[in-house]
Amino acid sequence: MARILITSGPTRQYLDPVRFLTNASSGRMGAALAEAVLAAGHQAVVVTGPVDVAYPAGAEVIPVVSTEDMVEACLAVFPMCDGLIAAAAPSDYRPVKIADRKIRKTGEPLLLHLVETPDVVALLAAVRRHQWMVGFALETEDVHLRAMQKLERKSCDLIVVNGPAAIHAADTSVEVLDKTGKVVAAWAGSKAAVARELVRLFAARLHEAL
Repeated sequence: MARILITSGPTRQYLDPVRFLTNASSGRMGAALAEAVLAAGHQAVVVTGPVDVAYPAGAEVIPVVSTEDMVEACLAVFPMCDGLIAAAAPSDYRPVKIADRKIRKTGEPLLLHLVETPDVVALLAAVRRHQWMVGFALETEDVHLRAMQKLERKSCDLIVVNGPAAIHAADTSVEVLDKTGKVVAAWAGSKAAVARELVRLFAARLHEAL
């Protein structure tokens, strides 16, 4: 039995007390993966951004808000896990400064200064020991090239590629690439069905940990 860390959902980077940068990730894929991991007899630890979806009762769920929060939570639990499935869609940018009060309209354009947030998976890769790592890449162009760049930069063993149609949807379509860039599997269907296939694939290809 393996203990598997799953990241799920979006993160929020606040601009002021009421506004934030985020994306439309629903957490459905993360929830489906947690369900599939538990059904396969493993333990699931889910670090999740703010979502409306319900995670399975058998999963250990750690709620977070910002990308920085997600990094902190994942770094704390990852050493006690056997692997990572990084299905979250963390916000890639945050404001340089968060306003203390609600930003008011002035009738003029508002200029936001943004900086990159920490890379959750890359930071986990820097401290990995025995763990295997699976990343997700949502791309709109040069899909395989960009996915492979992510796989290499984040030191993943496999990467799951999907598109924007999967965001906040019940269904998805994915391809799985290995370190050579080969498409080792592809599925389309409900996120629950695809998650089950993904977990079976991970067990077959990463069998030493699973």
